[in-house]
Amino acid sequence: MKTAEFDPFLLLDDFRNDRPADYQAGFPWHPHRGIETITYVLAGSVDHKDSLGNNGALGAGDVQWMTAGSGILHQEMPKGDLKGRMHGFQLWANLPSSLKMTGPRYQDIKAGEVPEVTDDDGTRVRIVCGDFWGKRGPVEGVTADPRYLDVWVPSGKRKTLPVETERHAFAYVFEGSGSFRSASQPFGVLTEKEVDGNEALVRESVGNRSLVLFDSGDEVTVQAGDEGIRFLLVSGKPIEEPVAWYGPIVMNTQAELQKAVSELRNGTFIRTG
Repeated sequence: MKTAEFDPFLLLDDFRNDRPADYQAGFPWHPHRGIETITYVLAGSVDHKDSLGNNGALGAGDVQWMTAGSGILHQEMPKGDLKGRMHGFQLWANLPSSLKMTGPRYQDIKAGEVPEVTDDDGTRVRIVCGDFWGKRGPVEGVTADPRYLDVWVPSGKRKTLPVETERHAFAYVFEGSGSFRSASQPFGVLTEKEVDGNEALVRESVGNRSLVLFDSGDEVTVQAGDEGIRFLLVSGKPIEEPVAWYGPIVMNTQAELQKAVSELRNGTFIRTG
């Protein structure tokens, strides 16, 4: 993702697989600094631990919001459900320069703590973070003040959802299909296809594994297809600062980035006080 267009968000990983041999290696020890990571599990589980002594497991419907801040070493090891299925998302949110070196912290949220609301037309929304339809998600104190929703719109239904005009917002479709229409002029993902015998970039209608970025506007409208449509709707306040990025370490300048890498190599990356 281009950081300016998605600011304050940096990366969205859709990790789904039904072949345990493909994912059992997991994500062994790796560093994080200068960002927050949001892990949302739909199927299977993820065991995690870090260099500060934290450890636990995330199950289906659970959320972990980790503020890496000044830095941690972390590992995540996925396990499939009884049918071998693993599915979840990890979103990276940037931290402003004033909080890059804040102390690390976790917010582990069990599935039952995430409020779900159902509208009269059958639309269901799980509210991970932020306010929506009179409910508030359980994740608190996140710098980008984001709204993170898991939305399901039933087959054939048309639904209009509010979006804050001063924020960057995107939708990521992960089940079913549909189309988005609103004043915000969303667009689908560009993919390569053969058109009249020639390779061309085609902007897809919105289906499974499609990401849609919204311009400024105060609402988005989605028309669900025959299977209905399920998507993440995420928005946050732009930070509008320079980004120096090296894997899971995100700072503001190359000098800060080089210092972080040097500390990682010489064993001083983790701050103890």
